[in-house]
Amino acid sequence: MSAVLAISPLMRLAALRYAVPPGLPSRSGCDGCGAPVGLTRPWPALGPAARCGRCGARVGPPPGTVELVVLAAAVLLAVAGPSGGALPALIWWLGWTIPAILVDLAVHRLPDRLTVPAAAGTWLLLGVAALDADPGHWLRAVIGGAGLALFFASTAVLLGRRGFGLGDAKLALSVGALLGWYGWPVLVFGLVLTFGLSALVSLGLLVTRRANWSTHLPFGPFLLFGTTAALLLAA
Repeated sequence: MSAVLAISPLMRLAALRYAVPPGLPSRSGCDGCGAPVGLTRPWPALGPAARCGRCGARVGPPPGTVELVVLAAAVLLAVAGPSGGALPALIWWLGWTIPAILVDLAVHRLPDRLTVPAAAGTWLLLGVAALDADPGHWLRAVIGGAGLALFFASTAVLLGRRGFGLGDAKLALSVGALLGWYGWPVLVFGLVLTFGLSALVSLGLLVTRRANWSTHLPFGPFLLFGTTAALLLAA
């Protein structure tokens, strides 16, 4: 619990700073009064209440969301998380990907400052884990990450807005590596879960008329849920 309380403000701060439309600089202060963004007063308080410490305006993700997501991830990892040397890589990935997903939900973008460290650290930690395991695991992770990222990037280039974004491709570098580490069946299973969940949500929104065929849904959350579910079920 103490670890959750320590990490949550950092994730909330990251989500607050980078939840801005593409092309704009990172948020440096409260939108209401301009107080600098930070972790302690008199800067905006970044606790579960999600309120600025100076003017009381809401800042960042909705109240309690970051803390609940981090707590749920910690419980799942403790109860059913994968064992072995790949666990640190998964924890690292979640630490960067959770705030990235919150940004994606807010402004439909996955910032490089979150997806690139997620990928770099995941590949590095999986490489370290491979020293005490079959090196083929790491090779498969590299191929899976690079291949999935190339597929996502190719749709962005060929299909434009109808394809995936380049942010999705950068997140796929770590997604493919994590899933590929545990085997090709796990990689395929994770992608089936991801695309299946995306299709179900899209269909539900169409049926309830909350979206139409031209609506662009952020794909990052589906990558997070599909990857996590596949790894937990494969553990």
